[in-house]
Amino acid sequence: MGPPKAVRTISQEAFDEMVKENMDDLGMDPTEALQDAIQTLTLQGVDLSGIVTCVPGVDSVKDNPVIQCLDRLKQLDSNSKDRTHEKDNEEMVELFDKLIELCCVEESGNAAIAVRNGGVELVCSLCSKIQIGYERLLVLALKAMASLLHDVQSTEIFRKSGGPKIVVGILTDGSQCANILNSGFSVVAAAATGNEILKESFMDLKIDELIIQIMRGQSKGVHSLYDAIQVLLTPDDNRVVASQVYGYARRFAKIGIAGALVDSLHEGLTSPSLVSASIALKAVAVNDEICKSIAENGGIDAILRCIDDSGEQGNGTVARACCSLLSKLAGSDTNKSAIVEKGGMDRLIKLSARFSDDPSVLQEVMSIICVLSLRSPDNAARAVEAGAGDLAIQAMQKFPAAQQMQRNACFMIRNLVVRNPENRTLLLSNGIEKIIRKAKVNHESNKAAATDALRDLGLDDYNS
Repeated sequence: MGPPKAVRTISQEAFDEMVKENMDDLGMDPTEALQDAIQTLTLQGVDLSGIVTCVPGVDSVKDNPVIQCLDRLKQLDSNSKDRTHEKDNEEMVELFDKLIELCCVEESGNAAIAVRNGGVELVCSLCSKIQIGYERLLVLALKAMASLLHDVQSTEIFRKSGGPKIVVGILTDGSQCANILNSGFSVVAAAATGNEILKESFMDLKIDELIIQIMRGQSKGVHSLYDAIQVLLTPDDNRVVASQVYGYARRFAKIGIAGALVDSLHEGLTSPSLVSASIALKAVAVNDEICKSIAENGGIDAILRCIDDSGEQGNGTVARACCSLLSKLAGSDTNKSAIVEKGGMDRLIKLSARFSDDPSVLQEVMSIICVLSLRSPDNAARAVEAGAGDLAIQAMQKFPAAQQMQRNACFMIRNLVVRNPENRTLLLSNGIEKIIRKAKVNHESNKAAATDALRDLGLDDYNS
């Protein structure tokens, strides 16, 4: 792990003193003094997140509602070693509600203020003392925790405060309560996002085994469980050269996550967790063996059925998630054959017709057909027979500004024609050359993909 990038910071006291000097020494009025301090420090590259920007002597840091919430929670935390006083608990419910409301206001800086003023340590302390029986209070405490974890600084404080062990303990003890599980796994997802060390901490605590146990028991309504799986298996910490998530995915697969997640897909569009489960399953599918095991557990059948249903119901979110997952599974040659044999090409073209006005769905369909046709002349022929060539032509003409869709179309065309001369003739006779050249000019990022498509169409001047 590389060293974190140095960031200039300032204490609350130093900030307040600077504003005071602007008023006392330079004769600025309070508002001008405050704005000058903020502007000067910002220009100097000082990180002001977590600073309560108020005028000393006019306003008080203590008047900030986030600080007031934390101060009262600290008093209640120090009053008792456990959370059994009903009166205190009711007050804490109100305080956590207020803290969550404040920290969830976008661009307010309230979460950063809470973190800088000991919020993460405090909520960790409180969570460790609240008994499972006090469900409402515990759920709100966990929600407050998740609202505070928004960057590496806050997640590192969480780690050093024993957060992973506290949360896994709560999830274990509260495994029969969907509300506790939902709020607890939200903390896992928030904490592990962008933090490789915390992913490792949770895996060391065998959270994979706990997740499987919960999924085999009762996971209905626990949407955040799927988010936690996805985050734990995503290499998103840019401080790390080589992430360990590939190994974590294999650990998950070894204890049966493929079957458990496929079971969630079998519920179809009636399941509110369908999209999250699809994204989680895609994160698990890191190698050919796991991709095949997903298929063996009925994954391809479930996904194709969800794709059909999403088209009938016009649900683009489900269509995109399921197509993206199917594209990942199609990386296995065994799965390619299974998808095509189950009518995959025709079902995908049918889906594209249902979403002919949505380039975000069309680009996912093209991505799958591209993978299915890779090194497979038979599949390329079937794709064109199903209408993949017409899809490319119509979509590229209809959405010239859709950069990623145009790029995916070029990739798909390459695989449709590179081993199939008859497909080249068909597409060229339908005017594909002019369309690709337009995409090449319109999008600099598509230049290489368009050039390769023109070359594989057999054109001599593909570089021009």
